[in-house]
Amino acid sequence: MKTRESVIADKWNRPLRDLRISVTDQCNFRCVYCMPAEIFGPNFRFLREDELLTIEEMTLLAESFAELGVEKIRITGGEPLLRRDLDVFIERLVRIPGIRDIGLTTNGIHLVKWAKRLKEAGLKRVNVSLDALDDDIFKKMNGVGVGVKPVLKGIEAAVEAGLGVKVNMVVKKGMNDSQIIPMASYFKEQGITLRFIEFMDVGTTNGWDFSHVVTKKDMYELLQQLHPLEPVEKAYFGEVASRYRYVGTNVEVGFIASVTESFCRSCTRARISADGTLYTCLFAASGVSLKEKLRSGADKEEIKNLIVSTWRMRMDRYSDERTEQTAKTRKKVEMSYIGG
Repeated sequence: MKTRESVIADKWNRPLRDLRISVTDQCNFRCVYCMPAEIFGPNFRFLREDELLTIEEMTLLAESFAELGVEKIRITGGEPLLRRDLDVFIERLVRIPGIRDIGLTTNGIHLVKWAKRLKEAGLKRVNVSLDALDDDIFKKMNGVGVGVKPVLKGIEAAVEAGLGVKVNMVVKKGMNDSQIIPMASYFKEQGITLRFIEFMDVGTTNGWDFSHVVTKKDMYELLQQLHPLEPVEKAYFGEVASRYRYVGTNVEVGFIASVTESFCRSCTRARISADGTLYTCLFAASGVSLKEKLRSGADKEEIKNLIVSTWRMRMDRYSDERTEQTAKTRKKVEMSYIGG
């Protein structure tokens, strides 16, 4: 068994601890903040199957990152449950020494079919994206007219299968901010952690403008009217959510405030896109192709050396430096390629 390397740190002394792997760039939703339908329409060219990383390639990369200190892996997309061999990949991840947590982000539509298989394969938890309880609002948010019921059934299936569940809600002013209290009330009663995410300028196609952002401060004040909150300490270095608990309960609520309360200084995440490119920031303009290296015959040591040299050169602090101008003019990879 390979031993772990000493801690790999970037230019700001941030360790490499988390890896997000996008297994597909395709999705069955067209959410306004990620894959707007007017851009990702019927003629949009997604990656061919041979352009995606294979299970074997993704496993080798995961092993390489684990040997460099990564402890947590999150599977993303697009919509990862569109990948038919996903349970096989999870089974392989579980066997990698040093990986102590495997999660998945999904829109939940296929969880009724997948939840039991995912749990049996070794998945520990899912984050389900749900931006409204009101059917009409949710249909507008997801861009394909799907109602709320299939997602709620998916969440129920995940809970029944024994998976840990958190719900993520991206809040866009004037579109679904009326749903903050209904969502909070519903998931408080369900005993499920809900996390509110500030609308971010991911990619270049979602029409981001600061006037569309509902800030963490505003959302927090709204929730205090519903039920008093008390802060919860972060569970680990690099945790992105500010966590709170409803006083007198064990139910948590969180806020991911990349816009108004940047957490760049503690970011420990690397991302591999659906086409096998390594990105060191969600807002990166470019990355390093690991797929090209793999398919040219590189062995694991060569891959690890490339990862190490890339991470050690990392200086990303996009959210610390964000301005209205950079948000609108800087080129950024689309979130559908690298997940959230």
